[in-house]
Amino acid sequence: MWSARRTRGLPIADILLRRLAVAAGAILLAAGATAAELEAPRVILSQVNWAEAAASLSDHGIDPPAEEFARLNRLTGRRFPGIDKSSVPVLLPFDVDRFRADIAAGRAEAAMSTSYSGPFRGGGLFVPGPAGYTATFFIDSGAGGIEFTYRKPVEIEITGAAFTYDLDGPEHQEVFPARELDDSFPGIRRILRDAHLRYAFERFGVPYVVSIQCYDRPRARRYLSCKEADPIALRFLRLLRTVGGSPLPIGEPHVDLAEPEALSADFTYFGPGDLIPGTGWHKMPGRVDRHVYAEMRFPIAQAPAYVKSQSFMPWGDCYRSGHDGYLGKKGAHYSCRVNGLPLVFDESAAANFTYPWRDNFCELRDFLVGQCPGGHGHQGEDIRPANCVLLNAQADRCLPYQHEVVAARDGVIWRNPGNLAVYIVVNTENDFVRLRYMHMNPHFMDADGLLSGRRVSRGEVIGKVGTWGDYENGTSYHLHFNIQVFTKAGWVWVNPYMTLVLAYERMIGARGTEIGPGETPPPVPDKPPIIVDGEPAADPAANAVPETAPQHRMPPSTGHATKVPKRHVHRRIHRTHPHRRRRHEPR
Repeated sequence: MWSARRTRGLPIADILLRRLAVAAGAILLAAGATAAELEAPRVILSQVNWAEAAASLSDHGIDPPAEEFARLNRLTGRRFPGIDKSSVPVLLPFDVDRFRADIAAGRAEAAMSTSYSGPFRGGGLFVPGPAGYTATFFIDSGAGGIEFTYRKPVEIEITGAAFTYDLDGPEHQEVFPARELDDSFPGIRRILRDAHLRYAFERFGVPYVVSIQCYDRPRARRYLSCKEADPIALRFLRLLRTVGGSPLPIGEPHVDLAEPEALSADFTYFGPGDLIPGTGWHKMPGRVDRHVYAEMRFPIAQAPAYVKSQSFMPWGDCYRSGHDGYLGKKGAHYSCRVNGLPLVFDESAAANFTYPWRDNFCELRDFLVGQCPGGHGHQGEDIRPANCVLLNAQADRCLPYQHEVVAARDGVIWRNPGNLAVYIVVNTENDFVRLRYMHMNPHFMDADGLLSGRRVSRGEVIGKVGTWGDYENGTSYHLHFNIQVFTKAGWVWVNPYMTLVLAYERMIGARGTEIGPGETPPPVPDKPPIIVDGEPAADPAANAVPETAPQHRMPPSTGHATKVPKRHVHRRIHRTHPHRRRRHEPR
Protein backbone atom coordinates (compact mmCIF):
# COMPACT_ATOMS: atom_id res chain seq x y z
CA MET A 1 0.00 0.00 0.00
CA TRP A 2 0.99 3.60 -0.40
CA SER A 3 2.01 4.74 3.02
CA ALA A 4 4.07 7.90 2.47
CA ARG A 5 2.00 10.97 3.33
CA ARG A 6 3.14 14.56 3.08
CA THR A 7 1.83 17.94 4.10
CA ARG A 8 3.23 20.55 1.75
CA GLY A 9 6.36 18.47 1.32
CA LEU A 10 7.02 18.01 5.07
CA PRO A 11 8.49 14.74 6.41
CA ILE A 12 6.31 12.39 8.48
CA ALA A 13 7.83 13.45 11.80
CA ASP A 14 6.92 17.09 11.21
CA ILE A 15 3.39 16.11 10.23
CA LEU A 16 2.95 14.21 13.50
CA LEU A 17 4.26 17.18 15.46
CA ARG A 18 1.83 19.45 13.65
CA ARG A 19 -1.07 17.15 14.45
CA LEU A 20 -0.14 17.18 18.14
CA ALA A 21 0.14 20.95 18.02
CA VAL A 22 -3.29 21.26 16.45
CA ALA A 23 -4.79 18.97 19.07
CA ALA A 24 -3.25 21.11 21.80
CA GLY A 25 -4.40 24.32 20.16
CA ALA A 26 -0.82 25.59 20.00
CA ILE A 27 -0.19 25.85 16.26
CA LEU A 28 0.14 29.24 14.60
CA LEU A 29 -0.11 29.35 10.83
CA ALA A 30 1.58 31.95 8.66
CA ALA A 31 -0.82 34.51 7.16
CA GLY A 32 -3.77 32.70 8.76
CA ALA A 33 -3.42 29.68 6.49
CA THR A 34 -5.03 26.50 7.82
CA ALA A 35 -3.05 23.27 7.57
CA ALA A 36 -4.60 21.00 4.94
CA GLU A 37 -3.04 17.57 4.90
CA LEU A 38 -3.00 15.92 1.52
CA GLU A 39 -3.04 12.15 1.41
CA ALA A 40 -1.98 9.65 -1.22
CA PRO A 41 -4.54 6.92 -1.91
CA ARG A 42 -3.92 3.44 -0.57
CA VAL A 43 -3.56 0.66 -3.12
CA ILE A 44 -3.24 -3.12 -3.08
CA LEU A 45 -0.80 -4.64 -5.56
CA SER A 46 -1.85 -7.72 -7.54
CA GLN A 47 0.34 -10.81 -7.21
CA VAL A 48 0.09 -12.21 -10.75
CA ASN A 49 0.55 -15.94 -11.22
CA TRP A 50 1.82 -16.02 -14.80
CA ALA A 51 2.46 -19.78 -14.71
CA GLU A 52 -1.22 -20.37 -13.95
CA ALA A 53 -2.17 -17.91 -16.68
CA ALA A 54 0.07 -19.73 -19.20
CA ALA A 55 -1.51 -23.04 -18.22
CA SER A 56 -4.91 -21.64 -19.27
CA LEU A 57 -3.75 -21.27 -22.87
CA SER A 58 -4.96 -23.95 -25.28
CA ASP A 59 -1.50 -24.22 -26.87
CA HIS A 60 0.31 -24.30 -23.53
CA GLY A 61 3.66 -26.05 -23.82
CA ILE A 62 6.98 -26.15 -21.99
CA ASP A 63 8.18 -22.63 -22.78
CA PRO A 64 8.43 -20.05 -19.97
CA PRO A 65 5.27 -17.92 -19.53
CA ALA A 66 7.02 -14.85 -20.96
CA GLU A 67 7.71 -16.66 -24.23
CA GLU A 68 4.24 -18.17 -24.46
CA PHE A 69 2.59 -14.80 -23.94
CA ALA A 70 4.96 -13.07 -26.36
CA ARG A 71 3.87 -15.57 -29.01
CA LEU A 72 0.20 -15.02 -28.14
CA ASN A 73 0.62 -11.23 -28.20
CA ARG A 74 2.05 -11.34 -31.71
CA LEU A 75 -1.11 -13.12 -32.80
CA THR A 76 -3.82 -11.22 -30.94
CA GLY A 77 -2.03 -7.88 -31.30
CA ARG A 78 -3.48 -7.82 -34.82
CA ARG A 79 -6.88 -7.27 -33.25
CA PHE A 80 -5.90 -5.61 -29.98
CA PRO A 81 -2.96 -3.26 -30.59
CA GLY A 82 -0.64 -2.80 -27.63
CA ILE A 83 -1.90 -5.90 -25.83
CA ASP A 84 1.68 -6.71 -24.82
CA LYS A 85 1.71 -3.53 -22.69
CA SER A 86 -0.80 -4.97 -20.22
CA SER A 87 0.92 -5.97 -16.98
CA VAL A 88 -1.84 -8.50 -16.23
CA PRO A 89 -3.30 -11.37 -18.29
CA VAL A 90 -5.94 -9.94 -20.62
CA LEU A 91 -9.33 -11.67 -20.50
CA LEU A 92 -11.70 -10.85 -23.37
CA PRO A 93 -14.62 -12.55 -25.13
CA PHE A 94 -12.49 -13.70 -28.04
CA ASP A 95 -12.07 -17.14 -29.64
CA VAL A 96 -8.28 -17.27 -29.88
CA ASP A 97 -8.16 -20.82 -31.28
CA ARG A 98 -10.44 -20.09 -34.22
CA PHE A 99 -8.64 -16.82 -34.90
CA ARG A 100 -5.27 -18.63 -34.90
CA ALA A 101 -6.59 -21.30 -37.26
CA ASP A 102 -7.97 -18.73 -39.69
CA ILE A 103 -4.72 -16.78 -39.74
CA ALA A 104 -2.71 -19.99 -40.26
CA ALA A 105 -5.00 -20.93 -43.16
CA GLY A 106 -4.26 -17.62 -44.87
CA ARG A 107 -7.70 -16.14 -44.41
CA ALA A 108 -6.52 -12.54 -44.20
CA GLU A 109 -10.06 -11.27 -43.72
CA ALA A 110 -10.06 -13.03 -40.36
CA ALA A 111 -8.20 -10.15 -38.76
CA MET A 112 -11.14 -7.86 -39.53
CA SER A 113 -13.99 -10.26 -38.74
CA THR A 114 -16.31 -9.58 -35.83
CA SER A 115 -17.33 -13.21 -35.47
CA TYR A 116 -14.80 -14.21 -32.80
CA SER A 117 -16.66 -12.58 -29.88
CA GLY A 118 -20.04 -14.27 -30.18
CA PRO A 119 -22.84 -11.70 -30.14
CA PHE A 120 -20.49 -8.96 -28.92
CA ARG A 121 -18.64 -6.42 -31.04
CA GLY A 122 -15.73 -4.19 -30.12
CA GLY A 123 -16.61 -0.90 -28.44
CA GLY A 124 -13.63 1.05 -29.74
CA LEU A 125 -11.91 1.21 -26.35
CA PHE A 126 -8.96 -0.99 -25.47
CA VAL A 127 -6.44 0.60 -23.11
CA PRO A 128 -3.61 -1.71 -22.00
CA GLY A 129 -0.76 -0.42 -19.86
CA PRO A 130 1.29 -0.68 -16.66
CA ALA A 131 -1.85 -0.60 -14.47
CA GLY A 132 -3.58 -3.43 -16.39
CA TYR A 133 -6.19 -2.98 -19.08
CA THR A 134 -9.77 -1.88 -19.73
CA ALA A 135 -11.94 -2.63 -22.77
CA THR A 136 -15.50 -2.18 -23.96
CA PHE A 137 -17.85 -4.20 -26.15
CA PHE A 138 -21.39 -3.70 -27.47
CA ILE A 139 -24.35 -5.98 -27.98
CA ASP A 140 -27.49 -5.21 -29.97
CA SER A 141 -30.94 -6.32 -28.91
CA GLY A 142 -31.67 -9.70 -30.46
CA ALA A 143 -28.01 -10.61 -31.01
CA GLY A 144 -27.31 -14.12 -29.82
CA GLY A 145 -30.92 -14.47 -28.74
CA ILE A 146 -30.58 -11.80 -26.03
CA GLU A 147 -33.49 -9.35 -26.11
CA PHE A 148 -33.80 -6.11 -24.17
CA THR A 149 -36.13 -3.12 -24.22
CA TYR A 150 -33.49 -0.38 -24.14
CA ARG A 151 -33.42 1.38 -27.51
CA LYS A 152 -29.63 1.59 -27.86
CA PRO A 153 -26.89 -1.04 -28.02
CA VAL A 154 -25.67 -2.03 -24.56
CA GLU A 155 -22.03 -1.33 -23.67
CA ILE A 156 -20.12 -3.79 -21.50
CA GLU A 157 -16.86 -2.94 -19.74
CA ILE A 158 -14.17 -5.33 -18.53
CA THR A 159 -11.13 -4.31 -16.51
CA GLY A 160 -8.21 -6.25 -15.02
CA ALA A 161 -5.85 -4.39 -12.68
CA ALA A 162 -2.25 -4.52 -11.53
CA PHE A 163 -3.36 -2.64 -8.43
CA THR A 164 -6.67 -1.63 -6.90
CA TYR A 165 -7.54 1.41 -4.82
CA ASP A 166 -8.37 0.62 -1.20
CA LEU A 167 -10.97 3.20 -0.23
CA ASP A 168 -12.29 4.22 3.15
CA GLY A 169 -16.00 3.61 3.82
CA PRO A 170 -18.86 4.02 3.35
CA GLU A 171 -19.45 1.29 0.79
CA HIS A 172 -23.06 1.64 -0.29
CA GLN A 173 -23.58 -1.39 -2.52
CA GLU A 174 -25.63 -4.57 -2.73
CA VAL A 175 -23.84 -7.89 -3.10
CA PHE A 176 -25.55 -11.06 -4.30
CA PRO A 177 -24.33 -14.62 -4.87
CA ALA A 178 -23.64 -15.80 -8.42
CA ARG A 179 -23.81 -19.54 -7.85
CA GLU A 180 -24.40 -20.30 -11.52
CA LEU A 181 -20.84 -19.12 -12.19
CA ASP A 182 -19.04 -20.58 -9.18
CA ASP A 183 -17.58 -23.51 -11.10
CA SER A 184 -15.87 -21.25 -13.65
CA PHE A 185 -15.27 -18.23 -11.41
CA PRO A 186 -14.81 -19.33 -7.78
CA GLY A 187 -15.81 -16.60 -5.36
CA ILE A 188 -17.39 -14.37 -8.01
CA ARG A 189 -19.65 -11.62 -6.63
CA ARG A 190 -22.66 -9.95 -8.27
CA ILE A 191 -22.68 -6.29 -7.15
CA LEU A 192 -25.11 -3.41 -7.66
CA ARG A 193 -23.30 -0.13 -7.11
CA ASP A 194 -23.36 3.39 -8.56
CA ALA A 195 -26.04 2.43 -11.12
CA HIS A 196 -23.99 -0.47 -12.51
CA LEU A 197 -24.34 -4.23 -12.42
CA ARG A 198 -20.89 -5.66 -11.74
CA TYR A 199 -19.42 -9.13 -11.64
CA ALA A 200 -16.18 -9.12 -9.65
CA PHE A 201 -13.80 -12.10 -9.49
CA GLU A 202 -10.13 -12.99 -9.21
CA ARG A 203 -8.14 -15.15 -11.59
CA PHE A 204 -4.36 -15.67 -11.73
CA GLY A 205 -4.10 -13.41 -8.66
CA VAL A 206 -5.65 -10.50 -10.58
CA PRO A 207 -8.94 -8.70 -9.80
CA TYR A 208 -11.29 -8.43 -12.80
CA VAL A 209 -14.68 -6.71 -13.04
CA VAL A 210 -17.30 -6.92 -15.79
CA SER A 211 -19.70 -3.98 -15.57
CA ILE A 212 -22.85 -2.71 -17.31
CA GLN A 213 -24.63 0.57 -16.54
CA CYS A 214 -28.22 -0.21 -15.55
CA TYR A 215 -31.00 0.84 -13.20
CA ASP A 216 -32.88 -1.23 -10.65
CA ARG A 217 -36.25 -0.38 -12.18
CA PRO A 218 -38.82 -1.89 -14.54
CA ARG A 219 -37.94 -2.21 -18.22
CA ALA A 220 -38.00 0.95 -20.29
CA ARG A 221 -36.69 2.25 -23.61
CA ARG A 222 -34.91 5.17 -21.93
CA TYR A 223 -32.62 3.06 -19.76
CA LEU A 224 -31.47 -0.52 -19.32
CA SER A 225 -32.93 -2.37 -16.33
CA CYS A 226 -30.51 -4.46 -14.29
CA LYS A 227 -32.67 -7.54 -14.81
CA GLU A 228 -32.11 -7.14 -18.55
CA ALA A 229 -28.40 -6.49 -18.03
CA ASP A 230 -27.84 -9.70 -16.07
CA PRO A 231 -28.13 -12.26 -18.92
CA ILE A 232 -25.88 -10.03 -21.05
CA ALA A 233 -23.18 -10.11 -18.37
CA LEU A 234 -23.53 -13.87 -17.93
CA ARG A 235 -23.10 -14.51 -21.65
CA PHE A 236 -20.09 -12.17 -21.72
CA LEU A 237 -18.42 -13.92 -18.78
CA ARG A 238 -18.82 -17.38 -20.31
CA LEU A 239 -16.98 -16.24 -23.46
CA LEU A 240 -13.90 -14.88 -21.66
CA ARG A 241 -10.54 -16.30 -22.76
CA THR A 242 -6.93 -15.42 -22.00
CA VAL A 243 -5.80 -13.42 -25.04
CA GLY A 244 -2.57 -11.67 -24.07
CA GLY A 245 -0.54 -9.63 -21.61
CA SER A 246 3.11 -9.59 -20.50
CA PRO A 247 4.88 -10.53 -17.23
CA LEU A 248 5.96 -6.96 -16.54
CA PRO A 249 7.11 -5.75 -13.12
CA ILE A 250 4.42 -4.09 -10.99
CA GLY A 251 5.95 -1.41 -8.83
CA GLU A 252 4.61 0.64 -5.93
CA PRO A 253 2.68 3.63 -7.33
CA HIS A 254 3.63 7.14 -6.28
CA VAL A 255 1.79 10.47 -6.13
CA ASP A 256 3.73 13.70 -5.63
CA LEU A 257 1.82 15.79 -3.07
CA ALA A 258 4.17 18.77 -2.99
CA GLU A 259 2.35 22.12 -2.96
CA PRO A 260 3.84 25.45 -4.01
CA GLU A 261 5.80 27.27 -1.32
CA ALA A 262 4.17 30.65 -1.99
CA LEU A 263 0.85 31.47 -0.36
CA SER A 264 -1.88 32.86 -2.60
CA ALA A 265 -3.23 36.25 -1.61
CA ASP A 266 -6.80 35.38 -2.63
CA PHE A 267 -7.37 31.64 -3.21
CA THR A 268 -9.45 30.31 -0.34
CA TYR A 269 -11.52 27.17 -0.03
CA PHE A 270 -13.74 25.40 2.46
CA GLY A 271 -12.48 21.99 3.53
CA PRO A 272 -13.49 18.75 1.82
CA GLY A 273 -16.94 17.56 2.88
CA ASP A 274 -17.97 21.03 4.05
CA LEU A 275 -21.12 21.45 1.95
CA ILE A 276 -23.36 24.50 1.82
CA PRO A 277 -25.50 23.97 4.96
CA GLY A 278 -28.42 21.62 4.48
CA THR A 279 -27.56 20.61 0.90
CA GLY A 280 -26.52 17.01 1.48
CA TRP A 281 -28.76 14.01 0.77
CA HIS A 282 -31.42 14.16 3.53
CA LYS A 283 -29.25 16.96 4.95
CA MET A 284 -26.44 14.50 5.64
CA PRO A 285 -22.85 15.82 5.75
CA GLY A 286 -20.43 15.64 2.87
CA ARG A 287 -17.47 13.30 2.54
CA VAL A 288 -14.26 14.44 4.21
CA ASP A 289 -11.71 13.06 1.77
CA ARG A 290 -8.21 14.55 1.60
CA HIS A 291 -6.83 12.06 -0.90
CA VAL A 292 -5.21 13.27 -4.10
CA TYR A 293 -6.16 10.57 -6.57
CA ALA A 294 -4.03 11.75 -9.50
CA GLU A 295 -1.42 14.31 -10.38
CA MET A 296 -3.14 16.35 -13.06
CA ARG A 297 -3.59 19.68 -14.73
CA PHE A 298 -6.63 21.74 -13.76
CA PRO A 299 -9.37 21.01 -16.33
CA ILE A 300 -10.21 24.63 -17.21
CA ALA A 301 -7.54 26.28 -19.33
CA GLN A 302 -7.03 29.49 -17.39
CA ALA A 303 -7.30 30.77 -13.83
CA PRO A 304 -9.20 32.01 -12.02
CA ALA A 305 -11.83 29.30 -11.76
CA TYR A 306 -14.21 28.36 -8.98
CA VAL A 307 -15.47 25.05 -7.60
CA LYS A 308 -19.04 26.06 -6.72
CA SER A 309 -22.46 24.49 -6.43
CA GLN A 310 -24.62 25.33 -9.43
CA SER A 311 -27.88 24.23 -7.73
CA PHE A 312 -27.72 26.05 -4.38
CA MET A 313 -26.02 29.29 -5.41
CA PRO A 314 -27.56 32.32 -7.20
CA TRP A 315 -29.79 31.29 -10.15
CA GLY A 316 -29.70 27.66 -8.96
CA ASP A 317 -32.95 25.69 -8.86
CA CYS A 318 -32.45 24.15 -5.35
CA TYR A 319 -32.62 20.65 -6.90
CA ARG A 320 -36.14 19.53 -6.01
CA SER A 321 -35.79 20.70 -2.43
CA GLY A 322 -38.25 23.54 -2.93
CA HIS A 323 -37.73 27.27 -2.79
CA ASP A 324 -39.37 30.41 -1.45
CA GLY A 325 -39.49 33.43 -3.71
CA TYR A 326 -39.62 33.87 -7.46
CA LEU A 327 -37.37 32.16 -10.01
CA GLY A 328 -37.65 33.78 -13.41
CA LYS A 329 -37.05 37.50 -13.02
CA LYS A 330 -33.55 38.89 -12.93
CA GLY A 331 -32.66 40.25 -9.54
CA ALA A 332 -35.54 38.50 -7.77
CA HIS A 333 -34.71 37.33 -4.26
CA TYR A 334 -35.43 33.75 -3.19
CA SER A 335 -34.07 30.98 -0.98
CA CYS A 336 -33.84 27.20 -1.00
CA ARG A 337 -35.98 25.61 1.70
CA VAL A 338 -33.16 23.31 2.80
CA ASN A 339 -31.37 26.21 4.48
CA GLY A 340 -33.18 29.53 3.89
CA LEU A 341 -29.98 31.26 2.76
CA PRO A 342 -30.67 34.37 0.64
CA LEU A 343 -30.13 33.98 -3.12
CA VAL A 344 -30.70 36.15 -6.16
CA PHE A 345 -31.97 35.09 -9.58
CA ASP A 346 -28.92 36.17 -11.54
CA GLU A 347 -26.34 33.68 -12.75
CA SER A 348 -23.77 36.47 -13.11
CA ALA A 349 -23.89 37.22 -9.37
CA ALA A 350 -20.41 37.76 -7.97
CA ALA A 351 -20.83 34.88 -5.49
CA ASN A 352 -20.76 32.43 -8.43
CA PHE A 353 -17.45 33.73 -9.80
CA THR A 354 -15.33 34.49 -6.75
CA TYR A 355 -13.55 32.57 -3.99
CA PRO A 356 -13.90 30.66 -1.74
CA TRP A 357 -14.39 27.23 -3.29
CA ARG A 358 -16.87 24.80 -1.75
CA ASP A 359 -17.10 21.01 -2.07
CA ASN A 360 -20.30 19.70 -3.72
CA PHE A 361 -19.40 16.01 -4.31
CA CYS A 362 -22.10 14.71 -1.93
CA GLU A 363 -24.55 17.52 -2.59
CA LEU A 364 -28.23 16.60 -2.97
CA ARG A 365 -28.84 14.60 -6.14
CA ASP A 366 -30.65 11.35 -6.93
CA PHE A 367 -27.49 9.79 -8.36
CA LEU A 368 -26.07 6.72 -6.63
CA VAL A 369 -22.68 7.42 -5.03
CA GLY A 370 -21.40 4.65 -2.78
CA GLN A 371 -18.77 6.94 -1.25
CA CYS A 372 -21.31 9.48 0.11
CA PRO A 373 -22.77 9.11 3.63
CA GLY A 374 -26.32 8.61 2.34
CA GLY A 375 -25.39 6.57 -0.71
CA HIS A 376 -26.61 9.36 -3.02
CA GLY A 377 -24.85 12.48 -4.21
CA HIS A 378 -23.54 14.57 -7.04
CA GLN A 379 -20.72 12.23 -8.19
CA GLY A 380 -18.32 15.11 -8.90
CA GLU A 381 -17.71 18.84 -8.63
CA ASP A 382 -19.24 21.79 -10.46
CA ILE A 383 -16.60 24.25 -11.66
CA ARG A 384 -17.29 27.81 -12.80
CA PRO A 385 -14.77 29.50 -15.11
CA ALA A 386 -13.26 32.96 -14.65
CA ASN A 387 -16.31 35.10 -15.31
CA CYS A 388 -19.82 35.42 -16.70
CA VAL A 389 -20.46 36.97 -20.10
CA LEU A 390 -23.97 38.39 -20.52
CA LEU A 391 -25.61 39.20 -23.82
CA ASN A 392 -26.97 42.45 -22.41
CA ALA A 393 -27.65 44.12 -19.08
CA GLN A 394 -31.11 42.54 -18.83
CA ALA A 395 -29.88 38.94 -19.29
CA ASP A 396 -29.91 36.72 -16.20
CA ARG A 397 -27.67 33.90 -17.44
CA CYS A 398 -24.19 33.46 -18.84
CA LEU A 399 -23.48 32.84 -22.50
CA PRO A 400 -21.84 29.49 -23.24
CA TYR A 401 -18.51 28.75 -24.97
CA GLN A 402 -16.48 31.61 -23.49
CA HIS A 403 -13.80 29.52 -21.74
CA GLU A 404 -11.77 26.52 -22.86
CA VAL A 405 -11.62 23.08 -21.28
CA VAL A 406 -8.41 21.03 -21.43
CA ALA A 407 -7.32 17.45 -20.90
CA ALA A 408 -6.12 17.08 -17.33
CA ARG A 409 -3.85 14.15 -18.24
CA ASP A 410 -2.45 12.25 -21.17
CA GLY A 411 -4.92 9.48 -21.82
CA VAL A 412 -7.43 7.77 -24.08
CA ILE A 413 -10.92 9.09 -24.74
CA TRP A 414 -13.92 6.96 -23.87
CA ARG A 415 -17.04 8.42 -25.47
CA ASN A 416 -19.62 7.19 -27.97
CA PRO A 417 -21.21 9.53 -30.54
CA GLY A 418 -23.92 11.69 -28.99
CA ASN A 419 -22.91 11.00 -25.39
CA LEU A 420 -23.18 13.92 -22.98
CA ALA A 421 -20.09 12.88 -21.03
CA VAL A 422 -16.49 12.31 -22.09
CA TYR A 423 -13.97 10.29 -20.09
CA ILE A 424 -10.18 10.35 -20.23
CA VAL A 425 -8.83 6.92 -19.25
CA VAL A 426 -5.42 7.08 -17.56
CA ASN A 427 -3.34 3.88 -17.30
CA THR A 428 0.20 4.38 -15.94
CA GLU A 429 2.48 2.83 -13.36
CA ASN A 430 1.13 5.41 -10.86
CA ASP A 431 -2.54 5.81 -11.80
CA PHE A 432 -5.53 3.80 -12.91
CA VAL A 433 -8.18 6.50 -13.06
CA ARG A 434 -10.93 7.88 -15.29
CA LEU A 435 -11.62 11.61 -15.51
CA ARG A 436 -15.11 12.64 -16.64
CA TYR A 437 -16.23 15.96 -18.12
CA MET A 438 -19.85 17.02 -18.60
CA HIS A 439 -22.02 19.82 -20.04
CA MET A 440 -19.94 20.52 -23.14
CA ASN A 441 -21.90 20.46 -26.39
CA PRO A 442 -22.11 16.83 -27.67
CA HIS A 443 -22.56 17.99 -31.29
CA PHE A 444 -19.30 19.91 -31.06
CA MET A 445 -17.56 16.92 -29.49
CA ASP A 446 -18.84 14.63 -32.26
CA ALA A 447 -17.70 17.06 -34.97
CA ASP A 448 -14.28 17.34 -33.33
CA GLY A 449 -13.76 13.57 -33.18
CA LEU A 450 -13.76 13.33 -29.39
CA LEU A 451 -14.62 9.62 -29.50
CA SER A 452 -13.47 6.31 -28.00
CA GLY A 453 -9.89 5.36 -28.75
CA ARG A 454 -8.55 8.83 -29.47
CA ARG A 455 -5.48 9.85 -27.51
CA VAL A 456 -5.25 13.30 -25.95
CA SER A 457 -2.38 15.11 -24.30
CA ARG A 458 -2.28 16.97 -21.01
CA GLY A 459 -3.26 20.60 -21.65
CA GLU A 460 -4.86 19.87 -25.03
CA VAL A 461 -8.07 21.85 -25.59
CA ILE A 462 -10.95 19.36 -25.79
CA GLY A 463 -13.95 21.68 -25.62
CA LYS A 464 -15.48 24.78 -24.12
CA VAL A 465 -17.50 25.32 -20.98
CA GLY A 466 -21.15 24.93 -21.94
CA THR A 467 -24.73 24.84 -20.74
CA TRP A 468 -25.73 21.49 -22.26
CA GLY A 469 -28.08 19.41 -20.13
CA ASP A 470 -30.30 17.38 -22.40
CA TYR A 471 -30.17 20.28 -24.86
CA GLU A 472 -28.56 23.71 -25.29
CA ASN A 473 -29.20 25.97 -22.25
CA GLY A 474 -30.40 22.93 -20.27
CA THR A 475 -28.22 23.75 -17.26
CA SER A 476 -26.13 26.60 -15.88
CA TYR A 477 -22.75 27.69 -17.26
CA HIS A 478 -20.25 25.31 -15.66
CA LEU A 479 -18.09 22.24 -16.10
CA HIS A 480 -18.97 19.11 -14.14
CA PHE A 481 -15.82 17.11 -13.33
CA ASN A 482 -15.55 13.60 -11.82
CA ILE A 483 -12.87 11.06 -10.96
CA GLN A 484 -13.27 7.28 -10.85
CA VAL A 485 -10.65 4.86 -9.53
CA PHE A 486 -10.57 1.09 -9.95
CA THR A 487 -11.34 -0.99 -6.86
CA LYS A 488 -12.11 -4.66 -6.29
CA ALA A 489 -15.76 -3.68 -6.82
CA GLY A 490 -14.94 -1.97 -10.13
CA TRP A 491 -14.82 1.69 -11.07
CA VAL A 492 -15.98 3.89 -8.17
CA TRP A 493 -16.71 7.62 -7.92
CA VAL A 494 -14.33 9.34 -5.48
CA ASN A 495 -14.29 12.91 -4.22
CA PRO A 496 -12.02 14.90 -6.58
CA TYR A 497 -12.03 18.03 -4.41
CA MET A 498 -8.49 17.93 -2.98
CA THR A 499 -7.17 16.61 -6.31
CA LEU A 500 -8.59 19.78 -7.88
CA VAL A 501 -7.19 21.94 -5.07
CA LEU A 502 -3.63 20.70 -5.68
CA ALA A 503 -3.98 20.94 -9.47
CA TYR A 504 -5.21 24.52 -9.14
CA GLU A 505 -2.46 25.50 -6.71
CA ARG A 506 0.13 24.27 -9.17
CA MET A 507 -1.55 26.15 -12.02
CA ILE A 508 -1.53 29.47 -10.14
CA GLY A 509 1.85 28.77 -8.51
CA ALA A 510 0.63 29.32 -4.96
CA ARG A 511 -1.17 27.35 -2.28
CA GLY A 512 -4.57 28.28 -1.00
CA THR A 513 -5.91 28.91 2.48
CA GLU A 514 -8.43 26.46 3.87
CA ILE A 515 -11.38 27.91 5.77
CA GLY A 516 -11.82 25.76 8.84
CA PRO A 517 -15.07 24.89 10.63
CA GLY A 518 -16.54 27.94 12.32
CA GLU A 519 -14.21 30.36 10.54
CA THR A 520 -15.76 33.31 8.74
CA PRO A 521 -15.01 33.39 5.01
CA PRO A 522 -13.85 36.64 3.44
CA PRO A 523 -16.61 38.90 2.09
CA VAL A 524 -17.68 38.43 -1.52
CA PRO A 525 -15.91 41.05 -3.62
CA ASP A 526 -17.71 43.01 -6.28
CA LYS A 527 -17.22 41.38 -9.69
CA PRO A 528 -19.44 42.69 -12.47
CA PRO A 529 -20.04 40.47 -15.51
CA ILE A 530 -18.80 41.19 -19.03
CA ILE A 531 -21.68 42.55 -21.10
CA VAL A 532 -21.70 42.34 -24.89
CA ASP A 533 -24.19 43.44 -27.52
CA GLY A 534 -25.18 41.24 -30.48
CA GLU A 535 -23.29 37.98 -30.98
CA PRO A 536 -21.49 36.44 -27.98
CA ALA A 537 -17.90 37.59 -27.63
CA ALA A 538 -15.31 35.82 -25.54
CA ASP A 539 -13.18 37.50 -22.91
CA PRO A 540 -9.70 37.39 -24.52
CA ALA A 541 -7.91 36.98 -21.20
CA ALA A 542 -10.10 34.07 -20.15
CA ASN A 543 -9.70 32.38 -23.53
CA ALA A 544 -5.93 32.71 -23.70
CA VAL A 545 -4.15 29.38 -24.08
CA PRO A 546 -0.59 28.85 -22.80
CA GLU A 547 1.92 28.60 -25.62
CA THR A 548 2.87 25.13 -24.43
CA ALA A 549 -0.68 23.80 -24.74
CA PRO A 550 -1.39 21.94 -28.02
CA GLN A 551 -3.85 23.84 -30.19
CA HIS A 552 -7.06 22.06 -31.04
CA ARG A 553 -9.88 22.97 -33.38
CA MET A 554 -13.28 23.62 -31.84
CA PRO A 555 -16.47 24.49 -33.74
CA PRO A 556 -17.59 28.09 -33.21
CA SER A 557 -20.32 29.10 -30.80
CA THR A 558 -23.77 28.85 -32.33
CA GLY A 559 -25.17 31.78 -30.41
CA HIS A 560 -28.35 29.79 -29.73
CA ALA A 561 -29.01 31.76 -26.57
CA THR A 562 -29.61 34.91 -28.59
CA LYS A 563 -32.43 33.37 -30.60
CA VAL A 564 -34.88 32.65 -27.76
CA PRO A 565 -36.77 35.46 -25.99
CA LYS A 566 -35.56 35.80 -22.41
CA ARG A 567 -38.90 35.08 -20.79
CA HIS A 568 -39.17 31.75 -22.64
CA VAL A 569 -35.60 30.81 -21.72
CA HIS A 570 -36.49 31.31 -18.05
CA ARG A 571 -39.51 29.07 -18.18
CA ARG A 572 -37.90 26.36 -20.27
CA ILE A 573 -34.81 26.08 -18.12
CA HIS A 574 -36.52 25.94 -14.77
CA ARG A 575 -39.40 23.72 -15.75
CA THR A 576 -37.25 21.13 -17.53
CA HIS A 577 -33.90 21.58 -15.79
CA PRO A 578 -31.91 18.34 -16.26
CA HIS A 579 -31.52 17.92 -12.52
CA ARG A 580 -35.30 17.85 -12.23
CA ARG A 581 -35.79 15.43 -15.09
CA ARG A 582 -32.90 12.99 -14.91
CA ARG A 583 -32.76 10.52 -12.05
CA HIS A 584 -29.71 8.79 -13.43
CA GLU A 585 -26.43 10.18 -14.66
CA PRO A 586 -25.59 9.65 -18.35
CA ARG A 587 -22.47 7.62 -19.03
